[in-house]
Amino acid sequence: MGGRKLRWGIIGGANIAVNAVMPAIAQSELNALEAVASRDTAKGRAVADKFGIAKAYGRYEELLADPEIDAVYIPLPNHLHREWAIRAAEAGKHVLCEKPLVLNAREAQEMVDACRQAGVHLAEAFMYRHHPRMAKVRELIRSGGIGELRAIRGAFTFNNAGDAANIRYRADWGGGGLYDVGVYPLTAARYVMEREPEAVTVQALFSPAHDNVDMMASGLVEFAGGVSLTFDCGMWADFRNFVEIVGTEGRIEIPQTFLPGAETPDYVLHAKGERREEPASQVNQYTLQADNFARAVWGEPPRFAPEDAVLNMKLIDACYRSARERTRVTLE
Repeated sequence: MGGRKLRWGIIGGANIAVNAVMPAIAQSELNALEAVASRDTAKGRAVADKFGIAKAYGRYEELLADPEIDAVYIPLPNHLHREWAIRAAEAGKHVLCEKPLVLNAREAQEMVDACRQAGVHLAEAFMYRHHPRMAKVRELIRSGGIGELRAIRGAFTFNNAGDAANIRYRADWGGGGLYDVGVYPLTAARYVMEREPEAVTVQALFSPAHDNVDMMASGLVEFAGGVSLTFDCGMWADFRNFVEIVGTEGRIEIPQTFLPGAETPDYVLHAKGERREEPASQVNQYTLQADNFARAVWGEPPRFAPEDAVLNMKLIDACYRSARERTRVTLE
């Protein structure tokens, strides 16, 4: 693309931005960090200095008004995603927004509509979907490498319950385990199945000590053909992140599915009485996410359409309804 780079502004100084997304953008050949905005001016300046960024704004509005910014990354607390994504779109900026995109499917559709009307690209930041291992796994399934699909298992848990001031434990800010980590196995199952689920049943631990957000949840997500995802997720359990896909003639393990290490195998295939490891792809999934975003801005078909986020939020809505009402919920 002739050395062209997508110019980024970062709205907020969340840990995910500073520790993962910004370093990935900085090392990308298609993207460049141009500005940071933080309501804590000193923090914003410190982040900018860390990455050699000249511009550090004390108000988000100032960043959106900068004509030299093409795209923004939004890692703000969940309840602020909708407002700032729509304001960014109205300012003509492309939007990469942290997961969950928003707090429900209605808000997700509003964001999609606003970005489409403004002619900007919108993407939900699920970095793991850009790792080549996911495409390899899906192709292996499509080619019949494990026979017919029978079941999927997935989990993403960690224990941070002692940090009472954490924003994940603010119900009015969109806190909760399903929003924070449950979205990962849920999107992975949708990716593998290549269709939407039919029903969900979820049980959750809503903790009064954590503003009654869901600190743990376990569920069954039903797909057509008798295939289901069984999953658990939460913020008050030992650390795990994995997906296992079971077929009639084999199974695929995706170790450390969402946060793989440098030496983590792409997958482990058990089939025909043999075990085979696919070697680790030496990639930064956050950089690949940024590169794919840039290509979509420049006209390539996006790997994941914005509407995918709406479908994902419909599933999350159903999971929360099931957990609160203690009932099986069918989806459209």
